This record gives sequence, structure tokens and C-alpha cells, in this order.
Amino acid sequence: MSDKMRAVDIKDGKGPISSLHIAEVPRPIPRASEALIRIRAFGLNRMDLLQREGHYPVPPFASKILGVEFSGTIEELGAAGGGREGFEVGDEVFGLAYGGAYAEYIAVSTHMLVRKPKELSWEQCAGIPETWITATQAMYLIAKFQPGKSILWHAAASSVSIAGIQLSKADSASEVYATARQDEKCEFAVKELGATAAFNTKTTNWVKEVLKATDGKGVDIIIDFIGAEYFQQNLNTIAKDGVIVTLGFMGGTKLKEGTDIGALILKRVTVVGSSLRSQDEEYQGKLRDQLVEHALPRFKDGRFKLLIDKVLPWEKIQDAHRLLEENKTKGKVICTIL
Repeated sequence: MSDKMRAVDIKDGKGPISSLHIAEVPRPIPRASEALIRIRAFGLNRMDLLQREGHYPVPPFASKILGVEFSGTIEELGAAGGGREGFEVGDEVFGLAYGGAYAEYIAVSTHMLVRKPKELSWEQCAGIPETWITATQAMYLIAKFQPGKSILWHAAASSVSIAGIQLSKADSASEVYATARQDEKCEFAVKELGATAAFNTKTTNWVKEVLKATDGKGVDIIIDFIGAEYFQQNLNTIAKDGVIVTLGFMGGTKLKEGTDIGALILKRVTVVGSSLRSQDEEYQGKLRDQLVEHALPRFKDGRFKLLIDKVLPWEKIQDAHRLLEENKTKGKVICTIL
């Protein structure tokens, strides 16, 4: 096997979409507890856009190559072998990494690998890890979701919210609300994913609508990717003793003048920020185990929908990033490597 491989590189280390290109780079060598995976497909995430532009801090031990989720075949095992999962060379897997998935090969901990079910395609599996683990983390580890609680997911057609809405419904949330900035996406959240209701944040007063739907109580949990732009509205919408989980800042990081934080005390609100990628392997591994136990059976029998908006060959990586930047997708954008 050659000590070189092809990978997506960024000219000058950061830049616009036009800076993305495929280059020859050193092939990773798996450490003792790692496996070398020949990648068949990888998923794109919004953090990839930020990293490409130089706005996303990569963990110091992570590959500088973009991408954290993938599917492929085990080509080689490190000195420790297949780990407790008993993986072998030739096994078909998918998994989560700290970086390096936009490439022909990736070296990743065997504990972060999941066996690829025969019922799912390479493309479907490549879009599971980051998306579903992030939704699981936000709901269970951070917001402490329990059956009977109500929950609101912003950015309803984003991959994480698509996962989260389905998890919430399957695990007996009392109501599952969503927001989006297009009527089509709101309709999608209700008709395709099973949300109780969804509101267009551009054309409706979504705070008023949520409060009306909950008889003025508000929702117990809000999962937010928007940040500063929705901060006040989130405080107005959350119920007493509610939890707001902030996973992104698509709407900026600077609060508007006049923001009233009184609800933090008057409603005893908890606001938590989190990033999955910065967590250590033990933490991520627990979430991987929960994914396997809780969600994988539902992927296999079709109860959970794995929605892919577009599949492109990795040579069209610029087009793939452009799709994400346009913010018109419903589901994952996946690249395949032949």
C-alpha cells in the first residue's frame, strides 16, 4: 500500500469555496487502538464550512483535513487489534472522527466505529454519526430529556434537527415543535418527521404561536443553532425550569442592545453551550454506544428516516459546500469516493 493518498485540501490553509481541491498527502498510519478505513462516502456538516474559512478551532490532536463522519471498509488494524467490538480487516463500518474524513483513508479509534447494517447504503451510513450523536447529546446528556417533556428544534430541516425531531417523537415527548425560515421546511417537519407544529420565523411571530400552543407555559427544552439572533425569543418561549441548548451561532454571537435576561432568574432557566467535537473519546464513545443501542435498530427497520438531500462525487466538493452555504437543503449532503 502506498504511503500517499488523495484528500481534499484547502489552498493556503483557509479560504472560500474556490480554495478546495484534491491533493496528494501522506496516508495516516493507525495507532495501537485505531483502524485504517478505506472511505467510501463522507458526510458534510456546517462546521466544515467554518473550518474551511478558518473560524472553527480544530482539536490540537486532530487531522487538519476536513470531515468528521464517514463510511468505508477496514483496511488495517493497529497493534491492539479490533478492540472490544472485535473488528476485523474487511469489515464494513461507519464512524465518527475528530477530522480527516474528506480523504481516501482515515485512521480512527475502533471504539468510534459501528458495523454497517446490510439494510443501509454507504451514503446513508456516512450521514449518521455526527448528526444523530449530536442530537442524542443535546437531548439526553445536556437537556436531560425525559418522556412527557416538550421540546422545540430550531432549523427544522437541518440534519441534526431531522434526527432530533424523530428521537423526540419516538421517545414520547409531549409535544415536538420546530422552526424554519421557509414554509416548505415547516411543512416537511410536520408531515415527514411528525412534529406537532412548525413555525416560519420570517413570516410568523413564532414565540406567540408556541406560547399559544402550550397554553402560555412554553416548552421545556429548546435546541438552538441560531445563537444571538434568537436569544431573547428563546428566553420568552422557554418554560419554567427549562433548558436551552446552544449548538451553533448561525445568527451571530453578539446580543442585541436591550436584551432582557430576567427570565434566567424569573423562570430559573438553564442556558448551555456545547460542541461535540471538543469532547474526549470516552465521552464520544458513550454516545456512540447509545446510538448503537437506541437508534441503530430503528435505522434498520425503517422507523427512523435517514434523509439525504444530495449525493455528489467528491471531485465536486466545491458544489457540495455551495449547497450547504445556500441553506436550502433538507437532510444530508454526502460525497462518495470511487
